[in-house]
Amino acid sequence: MRRADRLFQIVQFLRSRRLTTAQWLAERLQVSVRTIYRDIQDLSLSGVPLEGEAGVGYVLRQPMDLPPLMFEREEIEALMIGAKMVKAWADPALQHAAESALAKIHGVLPSDLRSELNRHNLFAPESNLYPVHWLGQLRLAIRQQRKLQLSYKDEKGQSSERCIWPLGLFFWGQTWTLCSWCELRGDFRNFRIDRLDTLTDTDEHFACGEGQRLEDYLAPYVDSDFIAPHYKI
Repeated sequence: MRRADRLFQIVQFLRSRRLTTAQWLAERLQVSVRTIYRDIQDLSLSGVPLEGEAGVGYVLRQPMDLPPLMFEREEIEALMIGAKMVKAWADPALQHAAESALAKIHGVLPSDLRSELNRHNLFAPESNLYPVHWLGQLRLAIRQQRKLQLSYKDEKGQSSERCIWPLGLFFWGQTWTLCSWCELRGDFRNFRIDRLDTLTDTDEHFACGEGQRLEDYLAPYVDSDFIAPHYKI
């Protein structure tokens, strides 16, 4: 990777994360920590609004816009297969958004990369019977921090009624799960979307306190490659 590309990637990572350590950047960019320290110093001297210190981490003090870079072939393939997976496993609104995003990308690509986008050799067949119709409703409730009432069957077929605070959706390859704060249990609970019987919006909004946020749920797993949902009822 050229140094200019590496510096751009560093800024992109910093834009998308709250706190980024030099070790984390070194592992992603396959360079030494010492190289990252030099890059950070050069970025700071060039006017990039960085804040932080070695051994702690770095953040951008203010939003920063960068000019777009042209996509490489591997990136085009990643976008293609990602959009097709969204079309196969997400709700209609996200399916439409994926197609729209690809159309916009298609319009700005040079002819050689456009041919890569037009070559149909990556597939994500839309053959599943997954109940994606609830995903749009869940995404909106998460965004608006609105409580939901649901009827749910566990793996043994036992039903229960819950009032939950929807926090995040996770896709596991063949299933979606909803991470939430359950008022009945006073704790985090995960629900498989394909086991929902009913899902009802409420007019109530929630505000997560300490220990009730998605970040709190994820905290034990942040250094792990696997996030294990717990299906306590």
